[in-house]
Amino acid sequence: MSAPRTATVTAGERADAGTPGPRRPKTRLGDRLLKIYVWLIIAWLFLPIAVMIVFGFNDTQSKSNVNWQGFTLKWWTRLGDYPELVAAVGNSLKIALLATLITTVVGTLMGLALGRHRFRGQGATNLVLFAAIASPELVMGASLLSLFVSLGVGTGFWTVVVAHVLFSLSFVAITVRARVVGLDRSVEEAARDLGASTWVTFWRVTFPMILPGVVSGALLAFALSIDDFVITQFTSGALQTFPLWIWGATRIGVPPQVNILGTLIFAVGVVIAVINTVNTRRRT
Repeated sequence: MSAPRTATVTAGERADAGTPGPRRPKTRLGDRLLKIYVWLIIAWLFLPIAVMIVFGFNDTQSKSNVNWQGFTLKWWTRLGDYPELVAAVGNSLKIALLATLITTVVGTLMGLALGRHRFRGQGATNLVLFAAIASPELVMGASLLSLFVSLGVGTGFWTVVVAHVLFSLSFVAITVRARVVGLDRSVEEAARDLGASTWVTFWRVTFPMILPGVVSGALLAFALSIDDFVITQFTSGALQTFPLWIWGATRIGVPPQVNILGTLIFAVGVVIAVINTVNTRRRT
């Protein structure tokens, strides 16, 4: 009796062993081509940044920093050779930080109002926000210049701050509104049921949930402000910012220090974006 049973078990084991397991889905040719296309686009977008970083180490002997002449680190210790450039970068950072602070506060409140409440004129407000994003910078810069001239306001640091707040406000408000619309209202209601006041509910429940949208809007506003050229050109007067200084220097040659400062600004932006991404994943 044991022999047939052994044979049966052996045959069953052979049958199980011969049964093929779940096959991995084959990658389609279209998926591969799509991945290749995406990586080519990413490479194309980062190519100018890579060139900027590389030419910050170029041992150029002339005012024109367009031909590779050797590797050097000396330009990193000679950022002070152009005091006007350092002052222009400082102006750009001050304007960007101040405009970002104002825009983040006002834009967050606007996003909360648009995403949470229904009121008369809401449709017109949305139209104005999207129109500010869609309108060309040339139109906005010319209109702001006409406004300042008609009011008798001299162009300079504060007019640039006002201009940057106006054109970046829409981006922050729309980003925060998208976050507010997707909130789970039951969490806030639970906090109110447990005795939390409106103010405590906002700071301990609502604000932490919309914080990723607030930070994303602030980063976007900072990036838009620090590299803006067209609107700044209309509203700056005699003030020099980093993009304006580069534009003026192109007539005689852009020094390697410009590449170095651009690299530092880019590196700071990447670090902030990485920190924001890591914190968002931890919250999730």
